[in-house]
Amino acid sequence: MLELDLSADIQPLRHTFGDISEVVDVPRLREDIARLSEEAGAPDLWDDTERAQKVTSALSHRQSELARITGIAQRLDDLEVLVDLANEMGDEDSAQEARGELTALTDVINQLEVQTLLDGEYDDRSAIITIRSGAGGDDATDFAEMLMRMYLRWAENHKYPAKVMDTSYAEGAGIKSATFEISAPYAFGTLSVEAGTHRLARISPFGSADKRQTSFAAVEVIPLMEEAIAVEIPENDIRVDVFRSSGPGGQSVNTTDSAVRLTHLPTGIVVSMQNEKSQIQNRAAAMRVLQTRLLLLQKEEEAAKKKELAGNITASWGDQMRSYFLYGQQLVKDLRTGQESGNPAAVFDGDLDDFISAGIRWRKRRDDD
Repeated sequence: MLELDLSADIQPLRHTFGDISEVVDVPRLREDIARLSEEAGAPDLWDDTERAQKVTSALSHRQSELARITGIAQRLDDLEVLVDLANEMGDEDSAQEARGELTALTDVINQLEVQTLLDGEYDDRSAIITIRSGAGGDDATDFAEMLMRMYLRWAENHKYPAKVMDTSYAEGAGIKSATFEISAPYAFGTLSVEAGTHRLARISPFGSADKRQTSFAAVEVIPLMEEAIAVEIPENDIRVDVFRSSGPGGQSVNTTDSAVRLTHLPTGIVVSMQNEKSQIQNRAAAMRVLQTRLLLLQKEEEAAKKKELAGNITASWGDQMRSYFLYGQQLVKDLRTGQESGNPAAVFDGDLDDFISAGIRWRKRRDDD
């Protein structure tokens, strides 16, 4: 007779899910939905398009969050019913279905638990990612483009909208740099653990000696800030350069000088935008990113000053946070968390969730120490 007992696995899941539900605060979530629904139903809502978009976006996000919480609760109940049914009927097919659902629910609850760790000031915002090639010549610019595709594929896999804002193509292979936006709740908190220096080791496809080549690329992740909280920048602190948008190989894709480069003279921060249709749109997008970087720089300086006064200055990130080995033993390894994958092709195709989850847990432990 079939005796399927999954209680030892289901009860810890219920405990974890209970903790998550308390953090999410389901009653408050329902109150937010009621309030936002009332605002969304106002006849004059769309008189202010920007406010309307914020209200409807916030409502959609909270409705999705509530649906996910209630859906998981129902799945846990259904799983226990399925286990009872399998035992009563002696049905191995039902038992196999229950085991599969247990595995799936474990993954879902683990991912949700990770999201509850995202409690930073800007963690709930969308993310702006900038990738820059480092040392390594053509291999480095090619690697930078591989990383860009990796994050865009990750966004696509999760059905998150992504928008390329600026790309500087290399004369040979790949890109010198690229900036793109991933729009999703908690995109910044989730992807911020990807910031740092990435290293690629492989047999170079650009050399004739079949020698191993090591190359580097830097990943920067900043939150997309609301204009209302952006810092004010005096006009005389900015140099504005306009130029013609270009694609691979320097070919013009625009007959007007619509691309914009902003240089913040006091700090030397440079932001370029070229993917909008007009110079005005590119300048507005570049200014928003520049304001965000200056705000974060200000906060970093304040935090560094506090640490200096406390006599405890430590680097938050090492020079290298992840290595990708594409020769011999195929391996991707995170040097902070120890997370590994023996399938680099899948990682470069956007399979990053395990690395991101491990990074978020690692950061939480580090911050709690």
